Amino acid sequence: MSFAARLTRAAALYFAIVFAVGLVLGPARVLWLEPWLGKTIAVLCEAPLLIAAMVFAAKWAPTWTRFDGDWRAYLVMGFAALVLQQVADLAVGFGLRGMTLTDQFAYFGTPPGYIYAACLAVFALAPFVQHLRAPRSSASAITHSP
Repeated sequence: MSFAARLTRAAALYFAIVFAVGLVLGPARVLWLEPWLGKTIAVLCEAPLLIAAMVFAAKWAPTWTRFDGDWRAYLVMGFAALVLQQVADLAVGFGLRGMTLTDQFAYFGTPPGYIYAACLAVFALAPFVQHLRAPRSSASAITHSP
């Protein structure tokens, strides 16, 4: 399998895991937490759970898809997954929530939208950060040391 195919599979799996968690948490946030706590606090409650899913998926998606590369490859993986996430988010916003594109962009200008934007940045960068944190074998350290 080519490098591009492994990268695509890793990005898609990373996206799918985190999006699935978001599909479970989103309705709970909207239906139960928002009426009780308000939108901003509800998003703050959801964010750590999504970030935990991102950390988990960023670590395991490359392993499960046998993807490996340098730090640039992991940045591409994260940003490719972000593109998939934004397409899916727009589809859910249009189809299930009846939002317009203007509504979706306007959300980024609200306190919950700021939190969401920060989560998107974490989502895009998590594979890169996990790659940097991954232990290297001694053979790899020897061949890559200056």
